[in-house]
Amino acid sequence: MANWPDPRTSSAGLGGSASATDVAFDAGLRSYMLSIYNYMASGVLVTGIVALLFAQSGLAYQILAGPGLLKFVIMFAPLVFVMVLSFGINRLQTSTAQMLYWAYAIVMGLSLASIFLVYTGESIATTFFATAAAFAGLSLYGYTTKRDLSAFGTFFIMGVVGILVASLINLFLQSSALMLAISILGVLIFAGLTAYDTQALKSQYSYVRGTDFMGKAVIMGALKLYLDFVNMFLFLLQLFGRRN
Repeated sequence: MANWPDPRTSSAGLGGSASATDVAFDAGLRSYMLSIYNYMASGVLVTGIVALLFAQSGLAYQILAGPGLLKFVIMFAPLVFVMVLSFGINRLQTSTAQMLYWAYAIVMGLSLASIFLVYTGESIATTFFATAAAFAGLSLYGYTTKRDLSAFGTFFIMGVVGILVASLINLFLQSSALMLAISILGVLIFAGLTAYDTQALKSQYSYVRGTDFMGKAVIMGALKLYLDFVNMFLFLLQLFGRRN
């Protein structure tokens, strides 16, 4: 993919037509990124509404705070959807990918209803808006910066793996100091991933533009930014959220 020609430079020798191509490319890029942001924001909104309604219904406490298989189904269902989308996106129809994305947003809402059992509504709302402001700033930086952030990709991926391993270890240790370190690192890593993923999605447009894959690329881009947002929100909530 890295050797594909950039549509903005392929017609550089055509004089005035190069400028028209640049304008068309930039307009398409803006539309492409706006579609990603719309899907991402809508997914977060659906997740938030489902989480709130599920928590207020009383079912969240009965299912998530009690014994039973359904609790684990709700907890791990989002991971299954992410894996299906990530590894099966090339074989899926665009409409199927869209359906799976919305289904993922719903089951994620069921899973995240547990935060209403732990933290006050005020601290959840405050942390959410703080995350939204931070996400907007970081994504804008990733979109506008001239600095190449691709070199940080491996570092961020290894950081995510490290957080997962440390979190599993802490299930047994129950160390508050380790949990604090995980939360701080989690915020920093997903803040970095927000800028990194935004720049990567912007660069990706050159390759998916005008292809059948473009619709699916929008869904996968929205999923990446959704995960960055939600994880940054959860780690910030662990750091600053007030418990019930």
